[in-house]
Amino acid sequence: MKKIYVNELNNYIDKEIEFSGFIDTIRDKKWVMFVILRDSTGKVQMTIEKSEEQNKELLEIMNDITVESTVKITGKLTKNEAVKLGGIELIPTKIEVTSKALNLPFDYNNLEGVNIDTRLDYRWIDLRNEKNMLIRQIESTMVQAMREYLYQNDFTEIHTPKLIGAASESGSEVFEVKYFDRKAYLAQSPQFYKQMAMAAGMSKIFEVAPAFRAENSNTNRHATEFTSFDLEFSYIDSYEDVMDLEEDLLIAGLSKVKEKYGEKIKEVFDKEVIIPTKPFPRIKLKDLYQELHERYDFEIPTEDIGDMNAEAEKLTYKFALEKYNSEFIFIVGYAATKRPFYHMRNEDGVLQGYDLIWRGTEITSGAQREHRYDELVKNANEKGLKEDVKFYLEFFKYGCPPHGGFAIGIDRLTMLLLGLTIKNAQFIFRGPNRLDP
Repeated sequence: MKKIYVNELNNYIDKEIEFSGFIDTIRDKKWVMFVILRDSTGKVQMTIEKSEEQNKELLEIMNDITVESTVKITGKLTKNEAVKLGGIELIPTKIEVTSKALNLPFDYNNLEGVNIDTRLDYRWIDLRNEKNMLIRQIESTMVQAMREYLYQNDFTEIHTPKLIGAASESGSEVFEVKYFDRKAYLAQSPQFYKQMAMAAGMSKIFEVAPAFRAENSNTNRHATEFTSFDLEFSYIDSYEDVMDLEEDLLIAGLSKVKEKYGEKIKEVFDKEVIIPTKPFPRIKLKDLYQELHERYDFEIPTEDIGDMNAEAEKLTYKFALEKYNSEFIFIVGYAATKRPFYHMRNEDGVLQGYDLIWRGTEITSGAQREHRYDELVKNANEKGLKEDVKFYLEFFKYGCPPHGGFAIGIDRLTMLLLGLTIKNAQFIFRGPNRLDP
């Protein structure tokens, strides 16, 4: 029999059904036992009258069971306006205990005061919290809408390898793994393979997949493994085309989230889902430095000149709201020395790429890529990478169209949308000190 979920129960009034779920609450009264059952879509009340002889066996089962156990109920679904949970109740004729729960290590309905590491140690219990369940549903809706936007615009979803033979791609550290008789590395991103798809003539591709960064960063926004939403497309004229597409993609994702969960997000997370309008404001890095200095007396540290840091990102959000009334702002004009070798530079050596800041945090680095073999070799040599990226350079020897792309960290997007930390935003967090569960 097809599993019937709580959100489908109204289709089965006055019918005999089977319902499976968790026992959420047991209220044992003098004449009646009320049991609240739960699945991933909601809750329903089961009512057992104690005065009825045929219920004696059912009551014995329920007296021996614990909250959070799982059951399969056979019974009749009836209307009862007195029941607060949807005005319906389940009258059981059979109860099967499918698993019996031990006492929980903490009350997932009241997480205040529960240490985050304890919660992560028992993440499968922590996720039973309605708020945490909602986070997953919101993120899923956002990714679905972004995927659908790309499918509607003729993008092809690909799946690239996460085990790679070369360690060097950008400034981030990599995880080394044993690969039979040699070393391999966990991919920092699918960047090389996205561009291989461009050289293959695929024109428009995307991937939603894990990425790995061996960075010993213990912050509220960094993780060693995260989900990256990557795309690449060909026949562009400039990185402006890449920025335009990202605007449309984010508007599609946020619009769907607002439509489905906007009111719930305001109620539960006290956050407004604001749909940005096009075009997002755009500013050169040197002009942004000047604005931050004049408005907030901020000076970029010497080691960060040509780039951004966390404090600059927070102030940039404040600036974007004040000047443009926008939560989003593109920054262009980064120093080529601060960016990967495969980012294109114009004839003046100016990097053809950007970062996108949202709510005080960088969510994207995007660019027009360098597709000309000779230029790529020169850029790789500058950074001392030629041998490490030899296989990648081969992609560009046999013709490759102008192209560009970007990546969005899905976990970070969810974090900023709902005002969370990365540990709460990820399904299961991975950081320097966290490898379980």
